[in-house]
Amino acid sequence: MNIAIVGAGILGRLLALACRKHDWQVTLFDQDMPEGTQSCTYTGAGMLSPYAELDIAEPVIFELGQESLALWPQILAQLTQPVFFQQQGALVVAHGRDSAELDRFERSMKSKCSQPTHIQLVHKEAIAKLEPALAGRFNSGIYLPGEGQIDNRQLLASLQETILASGIDWRWGEKIEPLSRLTGFDWVIDCRGLGAKPDWQALRGVRGEIIIVHAPEVTLNRPVRLMHPRYPLYVVPREDHRFLIGATSIESQDMRPMTVQSALELLSAAFSIHPGFAEAEILEMNVNCRPTLPDNLPQIQVAEGLMRINGLYRHGFLISPKPVSLACTLLSGKIVETPYQNLVTEVRDYATHRQ
Repeated sequence: MNIAIVGAGILGRLLALACRKHDWQVTLFDQDMPEGTQSCTYTGAGMLSPYAELDIAEPVIFELGQESLALWPQILAQLTQPVFFQQQGALVVAHGRDSAELDRFERSMKSKCSQPTHIQLVHKEAIAKLEPALAGRFNSGIYLPGEGQIDNRQLLASLQETILASGIDWRWGEKIEPLSRLTGFDWVIDCRGLGAKPDWQALRGVRGEIIIVHAPEVTLNRPVRLMHPRYPLYVVPREDHRFLIGATSIESQDMRPMTVQSALELLSAAFSIHPGFAEAEILEMNVNCRPTLPDNLPQIQVAEGLMRINGLYRHGFLISPKPVSLACTLLSGKIVETPYQNLVTEVRDYATHRQ
């Protein structure tokens, strides 16, 4: 088959390589440059945390995340450049005055989870063993073994290199609008995220903000989430004592730079986890808007010769390998089986279909 993919974020890049693996001819279009700086992938935290996301997500996200987490090592093994990836679990903590938030978080996860034994309550001795830098700072927490993380920037770069080496025709800096301009393809697959809003009006943006710091005085072995009634956050360790601090989800498509309030809340919360963040060097503050549908669930729409994959919300890294697999199943003429049938919608006449 001859396939056009429009949009080269994490979804478009993974799908391009998956289609190429099927020996299909692939042309990848994107208005951004190969570095992908306009993509949500560029500002994502790269957390692979199906259990932790159960607090705000439906069980189907957990299932997608579990299956995708198992696929990531296979995907990374096919790339031409190494990508920082680890699966040493995640730690969720709260200060004493916010212990009720930790209890609520535990109840929320267990109410939606078929394997609650993977949610482990830990006390200060166990916390000190898991994260020596946090010894004595928290009396209780939740340990989620098996949760992982991936370096988003390294992933973008390695996908770029692998795509260019694979024979895929990548036409960057080219905005395709309307999609009907693309002719001569068996399938056109729309992976534009919020860029698809003119054709998929139900899409909305949810603003996310991150701060990247270099903190030589801090050592963490795994992502740490801090529960707080007003501004919960996560601190994600990278190589060379770099840390990504984030967690904001603001119902807004505002792309202006980070506000003082957000910066103060994120940095103050990070400092409350470890005082070494006070001496950290701020490397970057960045924002982007995640493409989200009304139910906060992803969806695949299929019309004749046209497929649209969108609505990954804040779960792009967590779940993207599985929608890519589902898309290849559909392209091969097979049926998507439960529990993911509800994520696929057949649209007979997309020209008149607007949500």
